[in-house]
Amino acid sequence: MKRSSAEKYTAFAPFYDLLSAEHPVYGAGRSRLVGSLALGAGDQILDLGCGTGLNFPLLQNRVGPGGRIVGIDRSAQMLAQARRRAQRQGWDNVILLQADATTMVASEVSAQIAEAGGHGLSGVGLATYALSLMTPWERAWENLWQLTGPEAQLGVLDMQRPSGLSTPMIPLARVACWLGGADIEAHPWTAVGRDCVDVRADSARGGHLQVRTGVKPAGRR
Repeated sequence: MKRSSAEKYTAFAPFYDLLSAEHPVYGAGRSRLVGSLALGAGDQILDLGCGTGLNFPLLQNRVGPGGRIVGIDRSAQMLAQARRRAQRQGWDNVILLQADATTMVASEVSAQIAEAGGHGLSGVGLATYALSLMTPWERAWENLWQLTGPEAQLGVLDMQRPSGLSTPMIPLARVACWLGGADIEAHPWTAVGRDCVDVRADSARGGHLQVRTGVKPAGRR
């Protein structure tokens, strides 16, 4: 029986950090995404599809102990790894919630965040290597939008086929996405260009990693 992307994602949870090619490939995208955002001490960041918390060290360096990271993931196994990461580092400013980004009710999740000691709406929302796992990813994007405040910063990092001199790496990129259950043709970062202002574009690893950041337009909820 063919595994769904959710099943693949969950099955990899205990070994995700080792098998994800984070250091040779995918960590570069995280660094570029976080570096492109205007983050400061005390900010609250929503990490949608947070997985094992690989974004957390980069985010902690920017928001400090007075800030807050809200991690949402549909996989209890992934969240368990993220919780262990936070506990090992002594990060008591991390809120973790289990929810499916494509089906959750944003108002209910916002209330859960507030009950856990955070702000109902975050000033920054991220989805890194996450939306391409979700069907339909547009619903997850809409929920990310609804869980962030007016004029919030939004960022998406995801994958596509390598291009240019890196075109020969396409088969390897396809295999990596298949193993994780991601759709390499999803291109979810296009939502940032469509819906946000002050959009910034970046890429890494021969165009395989696509980074987009932007700001929610004033007056649009």
